[in-house]
Amino acid sequence: MTLVEPRWDAARSALSEAVHPLPPTRLPLEACDGLVLAEDLVAKVALPSFDTSAMDGWAVAGDGPWALVGSALAGRPFAGDLAPGQAVVIATGGVVPDAADAVVPSEDGTVEAGELRAPAPQPGMHVRPAGEECRAGEVLAEAGTAASPALIGLAAAAGLDDVLVVPRPRVALVLFGDELALSGEPGPGLVRDSLGPQVPAWVRRMGAEVVLVERGEDTLEAHVDAIRRAATAADMVLTTGGTAAGPVDHLHDAIAACDGSVLVDTVAVRPGHPMLAATVADHRAWLVGLPGNPQSAIVTLLSLAAPVLAGLAGRVPLPALDEVRTAEALPSPPHEDRLVLGSVSGGVFTAGSHLGSGMLRGLAGATGFAVLPPGGVPAGTRVRWLPLP
Repeated sequence: MTLVEPRWDAARSALSEAVHPLPPTRLPLEACDGLVLAEDLVAKVALPSFDTSAMDGWAVAGDGPWALVGSALAGRPFAGDLAPGQAVVIATGGVVPDAADAVVPSEDGTVEAGELRAPAPQPGMHVRPAGEECRAGEVLAEAGTAASPALIGLAAAAGLDDVLVVPRPRVALVLFGDELALSGEPGPGLVRDSLGPQVPAWVRRMGAEVVLVERGEDTLEAHVDAIRRAATAADMVLTTGGTAAGPVDHLHDAIAACDGSVLVDTVAVRPGHPMLAATVADHRAWLVGLPGNPQSAIVTLLSLAAPVLAGLAGRVPLPALDEVRTAEALPSPPHEDRLVLGSVSGGVFTAGSHLGSGMLRGLAGATGFAVLPPGGVPAGTRVRWLPLP
């Protein structure tokens, strides 16, 4: 069923519920930053795997003074048996001998003629016992957790080389519009394409991978051919232009020709009203149609593409938006939500300038959007804050 001109929240919720994560794949740890775990992360070894010194110094047995009988350096454990009254030089991370009672830090002891003298340490002092951080077989992170650099390091320390994750979504961008100049200064009747250079950067910041960028002419045949190629190469197709019902707006007909189904057809929000979301190629790929006006296109990217990409990557549901206080009264159409560009300082939102749908200057100086309800808000109202990626 197609949602026609739903409210902004309803459109995002419908897409979040409709999308499913991509099939999981096993990847080396170094490739998993930001990806969602498709299985529990289970330690293969205890951390630490052996009693470990937390300090540079001496591992001691029994009462002092202690006779020095060897060393336990990183990667080179003490090979003998430690008897009461004996000690070994030990480095941070070194294996504490089984018979040792504690570690004396290097700053607390003195050595003369092969004998260590120091205040008697408390039993277990400066020793990290085996399994202090985790046990072998312990779950370190549950499926659904996004891998961070620290979690990747923990997984490596716990003996893992790879992990099952939801892969990064692949995105193809198709630029429609015969009026677009792709480089240099545009000639008469042309405009320089501003979405081709910036949309891939936004997409990468949203955690996806851009695998294809191409241009399509303003004909139905060219639309169909480009969308089919893009849907074969990617999990999501982003198109620019052609989302309305003008004389050269072929996107709706092209989606139908590609065995597609429109899920959201326009949204009651400004800017970006003629945005749409669909599936194409027998539901093998998603398609989000960005209006041609640049600010409307970025609103659509954050409004409709964001929940689809999050769902494909296994990051659902979308997190609730923080709230900020408006510095001034902000208008909105009586029956539509409005996303207003601006910045936040000290929890207070200030609207930017150059807010027209076809403008880029306001976008370049903003850090996100205030989400306004229909009818607008007076100064000092708490509204939701949608940050730019």
